[in-house]
Amino acid sequence: MLWQVSLGVGAGEIVALVGANGAGKTTLLRALSGLREGFLKLTRGRVRFRGEDLEGLDPAQIVTRGIAHVPEGRHLFPGLTVLENLRLGGYLRARRREAREALEGVLDLLPLFRERRRQLAGTLSGGEQQLLAIGRALVQRPSLLMLDEPSVGLAPRMVAVVFELIARIRARGVSVLLVEQNVRQALALADRGYVLENGRIVLEGPGAGLVEHPKVRRAYLGL
Repeated sequence: MLWQVSLGVGAGEIVALVGANGAGKTTLLRALSGLREGFLKLTRGRVRFRGEDLEGLDPAQIVTRGIAHVPEGRHLFPGLTVLENLRLGGYLRARRREAREALEGVLDLLPLFRERRRQLAGTLSGGEQQLLAIGRALVQRPSLLMLDEPSVGLAPRMVAVVFELIARIRARGVSVLLVEQNVRQALALADRGYVLENGRIVLEGPGAGLVEHPKVRRAYLGL
């Protein structure tokens, strides 16, 4: 459950959302992207994006507004090739030329997939699969990219690669809402951050400042 959660992501910002398991981070991202089937329903409040109220829109409509969501667990199609997975990211684009241009932009950002475009996604390493999941979302050319635990299960070297990619994505003008278990790295990268506990925002502020907050250091950094 989420209670009186209020947060915002500005143009060109990286905003980190951190908290313990079960705090409601994934629930919040699902609410923002319209994945509200079953029990997940907004009873109060509003979700607004670029001045538009998103309540009542389905996930496909929200994607076309410029919001892309990379869920925890990647959710690739392992039996399809790298290229086929990337192309699925642009399936809502009616104009083939735009879809091709978006795909080329992602391949420029992630050149390893240009070389491996015919490789089955299921044969990639865990880190490569995470990069592919992010790349698939970027084919949508979003204004806001929401990432749910992109570093989970990855070796430290690949965690660094993922965080470096997030910085490059922001440099291209895409705003990022980052849910991340690696609190120190997430807040160090973020312009601003929020701490979610039991469905409520309990702290917010500049990312670098939250890293030094006594509560964050005690509860999430073990200091």
